[in-house]
Amino acid sequence: MVEVKKVSKRYGNKAVVDNVSVKIAKGKITSFIGPNGAGKSTLLSMVSRLLTKDSGEVYIDGREIGQWRTGDLAKKISILKQTNHINLRLTVRELVSFGRFPYSQGKLTKEDNRHVDEAIAYMDLADMQNKYLDQLSGGQRQRAHIAMVLAQNTEYILLDEPLNNLDMKHSVQIMKVLRRMVEELGKTIVLVIHDINFASCYSDYIVALKDGRVVKEGPTEEIIDTAVLKHVYEMDIPIEQIDGQRICVYFA
Repeated sequence: MVEVKKVSKRYGNKAVVDNVSVKIAKGKITSFIGPNGAGKSTLLSMVSRLLTKDSGEVYIDGREIGQWRTGDLAKKISILKQTNHINLRLTVRELVSFGRFPYSQGKLTKEDNRHVDEAIAYMDLADMQNKYLDQLSGGQRQRAHIAMVLAQNTEYILLDEPLNNLDMKHSVQIMKVLRRMVEELGKTIVLVIHDINFASCYSDYIVALKDGRVVKEGPTEEIIDTAVLKHVYEMDIPIEQIDGQRICVYFA
């Protein structure tokens, strides 16, 4: 379990994350939703220790994040940031191999290559593993970056807006793969996501944030609720039940 206790982060006089506490259960997809500036990405970065918190505590499996050695933490929790652009010209396989760095320190073993092969196959990238990233579509590149995280073989995977700049088809592909990673591989996935319908259809648990604070958290069906969403987004969002899914009609 990941447990966040009274975590805060300030930039100047502004509290970007303000005294946030939340628990993230194992083997689930947990989505952070909320308007721009709610503190979602900042909170995700502090959970991974990519960003230093000003106060509070974050526990990974009962151990405060500051007590983890960097190498050990990188084998427990991985993060893919929204700005994942790499300036080097890399092939898909070279990128995915970076995920093994906590184990190999750059010198890939037979075991490392096995994990790379499995991640490439899982993300359906085998036929393009020797292509350069700049030869791929946006959806293919995103799958390659997720394969890199998968090759890192961590129990906890944090994704910051993984659907950013993807069309509908590729967004659905990514979300279906994340669902499979939870159900087939036992991963725990936490993602920042803007499209509340993807959050509704694929999440087990949702944390709604606004102005750096948790407005409400709970199972998906409790958060995809007209009153809750009005409080979070300050707009009326009718909800329709379609094929057993709660779909938000927010464009009308």
